[in-house]
Amino acid sequence: MLSPIYYFLTFTEGILTFISPCLLPMLPIYFIYLAGGSEQNINPKSRLLINSIGFVIGFSLVFTVLGATATSLGHFLSNHRGLLEKISGAIMIVFGLNFIGILKISFINVEKRIDFQFKSLRFITSIIFGMVFAFGWSPCLSSFLGSALALASNSKTILEGVLLLLCFSIGLGIPFIITSIIFEKVKGAFKKIQTHIRTINVVSGALLIIAGILVFTGSFKYFSYFGL
Repeated sequence: MLSPIYYFLTFTEGILTFISPCLLPMLPIYFIYLAGGSEQNINPKSRLLINSIGFVIGFSLVFTVLGATATSLGHFLSNHRGLLEKISGAIMIVFGLNFIGILKISFINVEKRIDFQFKSLRFITSIIFGMVFAFGWSPCLSSFLGSALALASNSKTILEGVLLLLCFSIGLGIPFIITSIIFEKVKGAFKKIQTHIRTINVVSGALLIIAGILVFTGSFKYFSYFGL
């Protein structure tokens, strides 16, 4: 059974993804898009909230499936569990170094987008939009999601892998939904947060590096002694 610290880590990575420098500037655009058109008898604020929930459901579905896939791959390589942990830890460390800027890895930093056009989003199409967002990994999403998938590959059951990625989705989804509720009041805050992007990068990258070292050395097991 995985230590709760694993789930807390992936939840935190989801939150850090939300405020990451390559996703944060795009958030106002996403919210305006989700608020989409104006029609009679439809409250724009209600539509934004409902569509945002659909959007979160969409990317959560994709991420949890990826978590199950990563765990299944881990089971396939179960006879080399120790090696898999070291590879996973090394990947997390590399992602952290890349995020801070110490390393520059081109294939991680290439943004992949799927251009899917929606004229006027509704709940169902917002779910599809969220799935498109999940498949169109940005550099920041790749770093944190890659780290979460690395942890999932070390899970003993598919359920644990799914729950890890569900925690990641919740970490990303909760601030997304909260922001959709108070969007008009916090639009200006996005610019202020962007002035601290370098600090966010360093803290986020350091978290990935520390987690990677713990996975690489197998030190996460010691947290169980403290009930974590």
